[in-house]
Amino acid sequence: MEKKIQVKSEIGRLKKVLLKRPGGELEHLVPSELERLLFDDIPYLKTAQNEHDAFAEALRKHGAEVVYLEDLMTEVLKSDSGIKEQFIDQFIKEGGSRALSFREELKEYLGNIRDEKELVLKTMSGISSEELHVKNRRPLVELVQDSDRFILDPIPNLYFTRDPFAMIGNGVSLNRMFSSTRRRETIYGEYILNAHPDFGGDVHCYYKRTYPFSIEGGDILNLSDRVIAVGISQRTTPDAIELLAKNLFADEECEVETILALDIPNLRAFMHLDTVCTQLDRDKFLIHPGILGSLRVFEISKGEGKDALHVEQLEAPLDTILAEHLGLDRVSLIRCGGMNRVAAEREQWNDGSNVLAVKPGTVITYDRNRITNELLISHDINVIEIPSSELSRGRGGPRCMSMPLYRQAI
Repeated sequence: MEKKIQVKSEIGRLKKVLLKRPGGELEHLVPSELERLLFDDIPYLKTAQNEHDAFAEALRKHGAEVVYLEDLMTEVLKSDSGIKEQFIDQFIKEGGSRALSFREELKEYLGNIRDEKELVLKTMSGISSEELHVKNRRPLVELVQDSDRFILDPIPNLYFTRDPFAMIGNGVSLNRMFSSTRRRETIYGEYILNAHPDFGGDVHCYYKRTYPFSIEGGDILNLSDRVIAVGISQRTTPDAIELLAKNLFADEECEVETILALDIPNLRAFMHLDTVCTQLDRDKFLIHPGILGSLRVFEISKGEGKDALHVEQLEAPLDTILAEHLGLDRVSLIRCGGMNRVAAEREQWNDGSNVLAVKPGTVITYDRNRITNELLISHDINVIEIPSSELSRGRGGPRCMSMPLYRQAI
């Protein structure tokens, strides 16, 4: 029987991919809340949607079926009338102290939304006190806080579908997000994986959103059926990687034998491994040169005894390590921005290192990263450029905006 999920590489021909089209949540960003909501600027929604639609069309033109997070969640709610109330209760419970203060009002407001997709989109875009008509119930709070303060926060990072859950082989890591701002994102993944007809609870879960240590999908790269790389980053802890490793090695059906843990600088600009390193072809990687001098790589394999791990720091250069673990004579590390340090920093900030392979040697990139894209072409990489003036404001590129569900074996 064909597996419902299969992601055993970064470059196998992409057959099915999950996206989230930017929505009203972006129009609920305000300057005073940008840092808390993990944004550096406010994207213009209409243009962001047009750019995202161009991204989806590029994926379709290259053979991928595109499914949307909001549509899958809508289908879950339609499939079982009992799930709606459970979903609303859980969403409010995890919405923070202010949401809990208005629990009954929120339950009534959300429960009265009859259209399932409208309900899903409302949970994503957030609910203000004005929408809920709760002024004067808490006079001191209302005098101190702005009248349009959100009772249920928007979730503007949702169009980066890579992070909340990551496919590994035929299973999934349903992640605990680093920031409380993003933790509700994984609620959708939990319902989809457990209750959507396409998955039906038949997907092995290697990590759970209830675990105590943070890990995000941008740090997980499937290098082969037997090797994955995981970044130790601003948002993924060594504790989480150890727990993930134990769960992978304990599953007899899982083919993963080795985890390469790459310790990258703990910086906003390098928030995930895929912001500084992505795979382009069987023997080609795109790398931000800013990490090469300080990068440490640890090899994790199964140790002796139950749940035991063997961990060894590798001293060889990154290209040598990657070649050895991929069974190749050599790999090429193509530098984002080339040898120009200014271009490297600028284009990495604009996600020049964050590209998505749709098949070996063919990648989707942001058009704004001109120097890096020209360099890729000179290395015989087929580059598909998409517009990016607004999408890039969220600090994520084509790989960040996509969650492959099925790739052909290579």
